[in-house]
Amino acid sequence: MPGENLSRDEARERAALLSVEAYEVSLDLRSAVGGTDAGPRTFRSVTTIRFRSVEPGATTFADLIAPSVTAVSLNGRDLDPGAVFDGSRIVLEDLAEDNELVVDAQCAYSRTGEGMHRFVDPEDGEVYLYTQYEPADSRRVFANFEQPDLKAPFRFEVRAPEGWVVWSNGVGELADGVWKFAETKPISTYITAFVAGPYHYVTDSYERVFEDGTRLEIPLGAMCRKGLARHFDSDDVFLVTKQGLDFFHDNFDYPYPFGKYDQAFVPEYNLGAMENPGLVTFREEFIFRGRVTQASYERRANVILHEMAHMWFGDLVTMVWWDDLWLKESFADFMGTFSMVEATRFTNGWITFANNRKSWAYRADQLPSTHPITADIRDLEDAKLNFDGITYAKGASVLKQLVAYVGRDAFLEGARRYFKRHAYGNTRLGDLLSVLEETSGRDMAAWSRSWLQTAGVNSLTPQVILSAEGRVTELAILQEAAESHPELRPHRVAVGLYRRSPDGVVERYARAEVDVEGPRTVVGELVGAEAPDLVLVNDDDLTYCKIRFDEGSLAALRDGLGDITDPLARALCWSALWNLTRDALMPARDFIDLVLRFAGRETDIGVLQMLHAWANSALTHYAAPGWRGEGGRLLAEGALRELRLTEPGSQHQLTWARFFAAVASGEADLQLLQGLLEGTAKIDGLEVDQELRWAFLEPLAAHGVADEGVIAAELARDDTASGKRHQVRCLAARPSAAVKAQAWASVVESDSLSNALVEATIAGFAQSSHRELTAPYASKYFEVIERVWGERSIQIGMDVVKGLFPSLQDSQGTLEAADAWLADRGAAAPALRRLVLEARDDLARVLRGQACDSAVG
Repeated sequence: MPGENLSRDEARERAALLSVEAYEVSLDLRSAVGGTDAGPRTFRSVTTIRFRSVEPGATTFADLIAPSVTAVSLNGRDLDPGAVFDGSRIVLEDLAEDNELVVDAQCAYSRTGEGMHRFVDPEDGEVYLYTQYEPADSRRVFANFEQPDLKAPFRFEVRAPEGWVVWSNGVGELADGVWKFAETKPISTYITAFVAGPYHYVTDSYERVFEDGTRLEIPLGAMCRKGLARHFDSDDVFLVTKQGLDFFHDNFDYPYPFGKYDQAFVPEYNLGAMENPGLVTFREEFIFRGRVTQASYERRANVILHEMAHMWFGDLVTMVWWDDLWLKESFADFMGTFSMVEATRFTNGWITFANNRKSWAYRADQLPSTHPITADIRDLEDAKLNFDGITYAKGASVLKQLVAYVGRDAFLEGARRYFKRHAYGNTRLGDLLSVLEETSGRDMAAWSRSWLQTAGVNSLTPQVILSAEGRVTELAILQEAAESHPELRPHRVAVGLYRRSPDGVVERYARAEVDVEGPRTVVGELVGAEAPDLVLVNDDDLTYCKIRFDEGSLAALRDGLGDITDPLARALCWSALWNLTRDALMPARDFIDLVLRFAGRETDIGVLQMLHAWANSALTHYAAPGWRGEGGRLLAEGALRELRLTEPGSQHQLTWARFFAAVASGEADLQLLQGLLEGTAKIDGLEVDQELRWAFLEPLAAHGVADEGVIAAELARDDTASGKRHQVRCLAARPSAAVKAQAWASVVESDSLSNALVEATIAGFAQSSHRELTAPYASKYFEVIERVWGERSIQIGMDVVKGLFPSLQDSQGTLEAADAWLADRGAAAPALRRLVLEARDDLARVLRGQACDSAVG
């Protein structure tokens, strides 16, 4: 058997053979506490599955990943576990029409965030459990048919340590030492869930009276570790939750279908969040231990609403297979921002979407692994890697374009019909397109072919011809596509003309919407307008494209980008300039210069944080190596200047303080950071809380100013789970060959670290100022990654392969080493090859950017 990696063909065959009627799952989690961790720590899992077969006498298999199976019974026949279980599958022969399978297994607790994750809080020694399954890790907790189209109702019961509370998808009650949960609606295996332990739990409720007089009451809950309770602003979580439920009830015309609505903030979580119906799980970093900016609260609200949209798009109606992952993720990504802007205080969410989310999509769509939004997912490893910028952010961008194309009312009416027609079922692309055709009257097949079934991103460039009198005599939009993905798509775009007003600001004075078709489209509506300083294609961000500029517009941006009054227009210009830098069409030092001159005037805090990230990336990767020292000095000087100029105590001050720490390298800069930590230096209004202390300590560790003792003393101040992650990162960041060797060994040669500490170690190891120290690991990387991929879980494998790729060894030699590995490892796992190919492509882009920057040096 092929082991853990279920293929699409196998899933199709099994779905054609079986229908699942019900699951009953009994877990005994009392082993989570006490004892020692010598060897795998396990728990008992007993599963009963009732299912039908259309072909009596046939053979199939159930999924289970477990250290051992105690007993297997099929239709009353005891099977030999050693004969039918191979570590990931249970062979089921001679099926009847009606079947009952009972599996008694010992399943393993996880330290990788997959399956049943077990976390021991270093602050108080308490144990916390939670599950994470997507795409296929529920089989690590109970036996099942692990594919999204074999839905069924679930009944769960759990025995837990005394004093614990257990939560699952349905309402639970404790009776005679057993937690028993209400039967779920028919759902897929990957969205079942458990959270168990001494969590801090708060409650609220949501009520809704519909037009027909019916009343809906939803119990609300929110939980976190006890150690985070003092930081937990559950009132704000509940506020956004209620606002979201109002929005979706107003627009979806389908009441929330899963009873209660718990939200658990859990430790060492691999994802941002997961849409388990009735029990949504989030990474606990969304509970803020220190002062954060409004952008962090906006991000949390967006994730809360993203997961809530999944209750309809994904949980109520689920894709048949992972090819149509976009049917849930693209919609949730779009609806998260759509609902946030319309229902919460975060009314500028589309600016964040344009500047942040879409940059993720643009990068993913230019990689050699780019794929259509409706992807070709051959197996589970493919599925795991397709939770990417295309499936999420590009898909959401395309849906934003779709709303402009068919109209808001038609789009939402299509969603309403889709839910009612396919409730508790599974769908494919055509099912959604059919309802949108009904509601819009448009041919969705052509739209789908262009937007959902092709890959790549188009570039739109304005072409302006002016008269001698300074009027527009012709304005056209030129559309281009990469040679590898030549599709020219239809775009509904707005074109904005901007000029400097007498009071010195740059404002829009003319706008036209046009349907872009083919390589050249004339915008006749703007002929005769006064000559613009700036032409902004895709003004208001209606479509998904890379914006380019004509020479006059680019010159205007160099002179006055900070004078543009509209924050969305400004964000779109920044994003376009960053794309020019990544595409080696603008020298990195020019982009850094723009940031130094204009970022201090940026009003949107999320955009400012993105500019800081881009400027740091421009310096680390795209700047000519010989200019990095000068560029770093300029960025640090600029960051410190803005830090001292910003309003004391403001979120902008906090943002500049974090950026200053990220780019500080000179002796005076490091002395200031050290003084801020020790209290001997002060910047008016800047409160150096615990999280900011760690942000200041890492560069001190990386530059050899803070040693192991200083880091240990900081951990003593913050002896918490969060503090431990920061400590591990700072330890790995120290500038020592021995430190790097130890960090490498702890990640590559050992599996003793949890997923969160693997991530922290890799982040500390890969310091941009340590290129010489990490150089010896470039060749080692290519020697070990295939073994690591084969031996470790897919999550840890992904972390190691992506995080330790020698991108800081930015030379032709590293590129050739990657090419040689790819040429020699044709038989390596496709998912592994994809990760290396993507990292190799990023490196090639970096080298092109450095060549561009060197040309002006």
